[in-house]
Amino acid sequence: MSVNNPAAGPAPVMQTHEAVPTIADPAPLGLAGFGLTTMLLSFINAGIIGAGATTAVLPMAAAYGGFGQLLAGMWAFKRGNTFAATAFTSYGAFWLSYYLLVDVFLAKTAPATISPIVGLYLFMWGIFTLYMFVASFAGAKAVTVVFLLLTLTFLLLAFGAWGWGGGTGFTHIGGYVGILTAIAALYTSFADVTNATFKRVVLPTN
Repeated sequence: MSVNNPAAGPAPVMQTHEAVPTIADPAPLGLAGFGLTTMLLSFINAGIIGAGATTAVLPMAAAYGGFGQLLAGMWAFKRGNTFAATAFTSYGAFWLSYYLLVDVFLAKTAPATISPIVGLYLFMWGIFTLYMFVASFAGAKAVTVVFLLLTLTFLLLAFGAWGWGGGTGFTHIGGYVGILTAIAALYTSFADVTNATFKRVVLPTN
């Protein structure tokens, strides 16, 4: 029996495709970078730790809150997640801008204008967070909680920077709400990375 059969035509060629690398979900990284940095600064805003410790937050703000979230944002763009890409890239840029604001530019700012401009800086981040909060309704409820608390945090800190209430009251309240925000972000990060690792829902986010 002949192996080759000319009447059958040429043998089919096996098609091989190069495996497309899977990009892991960057959300746990971004949420962890945001949550840890927010926790440190919120303890200062709440008055639990003195304001003199702010400079000790700056390395975390630049490295993890800043660059860590920027990386998460870029990977979210690659995955096609517009919400996560916008959020992580923006808040990564926020922490880098906070580092520059505290370490470089406030020293060059006229003292009388510091409170008004810092208040406006925080207020505008509150506005951005507010519309991201609205957009978060389409996603996990745990993320919506993070954005709700973060909106309140920014607005309270803005009011405190403007001197509303005659003192540091709004800033301290904003600090405590910021601690709750950090806890919510860290829980969501924990849940996302745990569920991804176990490949099933271990901790709920909805």
